[in-house]
Amino acid sequence: MMGYGYDGGGVWMWVFGGLIMVGVVVLIGLLVWAVVHATTRGTGVRTAPESSATGGRERTRQVLDERYARGEMTSEEYTERLRTLGL
Repeated sequence: MMGYGYDGGGVWMWVFGGLIMVGVVVLIGLLVWAVVHATTRGTGVRTAPESSATGGRERTRQVLDERYARGEMTSEEYTERLRTLGL
């Protein structure tokens, strides 16, 4: 019965294979996390200081002022939109 003896080497092969599989799963998880983190950066997912309530109101008022100055809306439309938005 040559070659069929049990020397315990098979157990270590299974342990090593299992560790390799765990390492591959961890690397895939890290890769997915890095891609998601890189693609969501700067897309508005995080709250920026200028998107706060007062910053948003100021920007809205600025856009209305610019549109009114360019003649895109009448005085009545301008005041109505200010009133509607509570500005």
